Amino acid sequence: MTAYPEKQTAITGIGQSKISRGADKSALGLTIDATLQAIENAGLKRSDIDGMACWPGGTGEANGFAPVSIPVLQDALRLKLNWYSNASETSGQYGALFNAVGAIAAGLARHVIVYRTMYEATARKTSFANALNTPGERVYGIFNWYAPYHVYAASLQQALFFNQYVHKSGIKPEQVAQIAINGRKNAALNPAAVYRTPITLDDYLAAPIIATPLRLFDCDVPIDGSTAIILSHRDPAKDGPNPLTWIEAVGSSMRYRNNWVQLDALSTQAQPEVAKMMWNRTDLTVDDIDVAELYDGFSYHTINWLENLGVCGLYEAKDFIEGGQRIALDGDFPINTNGGALSAGRMHAYGQVHEACLQLWGQAGERQVKPKGKDGPKVAVMTTAGGPLAGSFLLARE
Repeated sequence: MTAYPEKQTAITGIGQSKISRGADKSALGLTIDATLQAIENAGLKRSDIDGMACWPGGTGEANGFAPVSIPVLQDALRLKLNWYSNASETSGQYGALFNAVGAIAAGLARHVIVYRTMYEATARKTSFANALNTPGERVYGIFNWYAPYHVYAASLQQALFFNQYVHKSGIKPEQVAQIAINGRKNAALNPAAVYRTPITLDDYLAAPIIATPLRLFDCDVPIDGSTAIILSHRDPAKDGPNPLTWIEAVGSSMRYRNNWVQLDALSTQAQPEVAKMMWNRTDLTVDDIDVAELYDGFSYHTINWLENLGVCGLYEAKDFIEGGQRIALDGDFPINTNGGALSAGRMHAYGQVHEACLQLWGQAGERQVKPKGKDGPKVAVMTTAGGPLAGSFLLARE
């Protein structure tokens, strides 16, 4: 297998602030908590950090979607950076991680801190989370296509795609429910999760419909919090305090029409080509995956990823997840082991990275996955959303 540059990049440290539905700190304060924790977890000093990346960058908007910019955080931590990057038009939320891989491969940085901060729970007091448009805002760009149909929130937008998927696959609400039920069951074992009370199928079916066919428990939970990841060159990572855990392969392609309002494939979005790219960059296969942290901004995304990663065939996820046994902690293919965005909180795919590292390092406590015949999980897969935001990568440890 070609020695792709990601294989020379390791995750050496992780950090996460308190996740809540109403913070007692500023967004910057939460970000400082997460980044300092990650630096310490990697066995590094602030002076060792010479790169920084985030997605999508500090937008300055009042909705809490991206409240902390790189210059503000760099100044707060007094870091001396050789390289930094933020951009919203990258391969999903993981574009920041992929950019950091490139910087490390090019010798622009040795230790890069990548962070994602959300402040939507506090911002919802004056706005509403995940809004595509807000009252009084000028409609522009792709939103011109949504506004005439009163599609002002991501749940309405994604419901359009999910409706087509339901029509083509024949999936039933009782089957979709297993994603949310499983997530809440795992969150009950996660002290940091926002919602930890288990839910039943009856609870799921009785919950309000947000936008047909999405119910309340199909939608992620806006929170205040920050997650930070340290990416380092593999050479110094060997001497770090955590098990050597490298990025085995990435998927970041956009190989067909992928504008949010001009998608080639509404029911699969960009995921198939992204997964294909990832699998083409490794000798590993889907059978090697021990734990999967799959994007669940909406339960629909998780279902899509199961199919597009090759865990099951197209439109066969309904049978794979029925009953929930296969995707449980002790199942054949455990997913979203910390509760995911549906229960642990909307950490926008970075919660998945944090959890994958805990699992691979054997530090997940009561929710630790124990693959049969292995001394703990060795391979994890993480994914981001759909549309033009799809991205995926594999983590492997020695």
